[in-house]
Amino acid sequence: MNLMDEVCTAVFPVIEQQSRRYCPLQSRDHRSAQLYFRNHVWIFLSFLELAGLIHGTAATFVVTDGNGTACIMANFSAAFVISYETSSGPTNATFSLPPDAAVLNSSSSCGKENVSVPSLVIAFGRGHRLTLNFTRNATRYSVQLMGFIYNLSDAQIFPNASSKEIKTVESATDIRADINKKYRCVSNNQIHMRNVTVTLHDATIQAYLAGKSFSKEETRCEQDGPFPTTAPPPPRPSPPPTPESPSVHKYNVSGANGTCLLASMGLQLNVTYSKRDNTTVTSVFSIDPNKTSAGGSCGAQLVTLELRSDSVHPLLFQFGLDPNTSRFFLQGIQLNMTLPDAREPTFQAANSSLRALQATLGNSYKCNAEERVTVTEAFSVNIFKVWVQAFQVQGDKFGSVEECQLDENSMLIPIAVGGALAGLVLIVLIAYLIGRKRSHAGYQTI
Repeated sequence: MNLMDEVCTAVFPVIEQQSRRYCPLQSRDHRSAQLYFRNHVWIFLSFLELAGLIHGTAATFVVTDGNGTACIMANFSAAFVISYETSSGPTNATFSLPPDAAVLNSSSSCGKENVSVPSLVIAFGRGHRLTLNFTRNATRYSVQLMGFIYNLSDAQIFPNASSKEIKTVESATDIRADINKKYRCVSNNQIHMRNVTVTLHDATIQAYLAGKSFSKEETRCEQDGPFPTTAPPPPRPSPPPTPESPSVHKYNVSGANGTCLLASMGLQLNVTYSKRDNTTVTSVFSIDPNKTSAGGSCGAQLVTLELRSDSVHPLLFQFGLDPNTSRFFLQGIQLNMTLPDAREPTFQAANSSLRALQATLGNSYKCNAEERVTVTEAFSVNIFKVWVQAFQVQGDKFGSVEECQLDENSMLIPIAVGGALAGLVLIVLIAYLIGRKRSHAGYQTI
């Protein structure tokens, strides 16, 4: 019995008792009314599930070696949002990992030294596959790469899809834990892979198992923090104060054909590095627009915003174009900066396979919520109140706005909760009116 059946089972006996109290001879009509209410509650709860207020059921997946010994275990629920093309334009497919999803043993593996890496492959539906590839060093292991294969010919998930192809996307993740500890993340963890977003919820994952089940010790994800310490840390110099939210500034990149990029945003850099005393720290640097020069370049397939300051030389934001979907997106970030107190004063980081801040050509992408873009394990960027448009820019004005999912969710939750309350009030009111009508129908005037 799933969640929707449990709700119906709990609600409708109450309505049934009230109806029979007033109209014991009208059970047949009552059954029709009960079926009507049950169907509408089902539709209502489906809406809540798609809105993200009800999470799919978590499932456990296990990969074993030839001797039947487990080497990978994972327990989580997953939700998918996939942008695809139809004859009437782009649309989104939203669904959860179904109950029949299972480990694909022929493709999953415990890995072999210097030959292959451990991998968990979960198959479901008509050829859809979610893959987690693991790697390790002396102290930690991680999901180095997450991949997803989906079949656009599956009309149940992708109705009216223009293409019937099988697509493959992949991305690095921030899923990592200490050796012999399980990775634990109760909060939502979103992995963006081009036009696919996978959200893991209540995830427990462990590779390179030392026993037959999850370790009792765990490494928690950053999304679940902050975490209390069990013992006071050794005395250290007071850390520098955390910078306030950076100033929001408007940037403009122009070429021979006019403006190719408009961007309004505040920027913070999170950099992890080793100091001269061999301690590892993570420092936050805010980009001060008053001390930063901006430039860039315009290309047919790539637009670049270049920022420079005394310590940053340079910070590049590269926006790419997907001709198949007619969408622009933040494709790459590069950083070269000087850290005077670092063991290696020159810090460099780059990633050219991002898929963030994306919108349709001619439109703009806007997000009031703070967004964090992970570039490498040692470098990420916090983007505040971003509003950006690349390639097709008319004059110096932003086009129609496409809001980010974080802003949509902040509006969707109060709407959904209000709708839930209104729906329950309506159910009680209709049940009362039906009961009252049946009670009057059972008597005649003498």
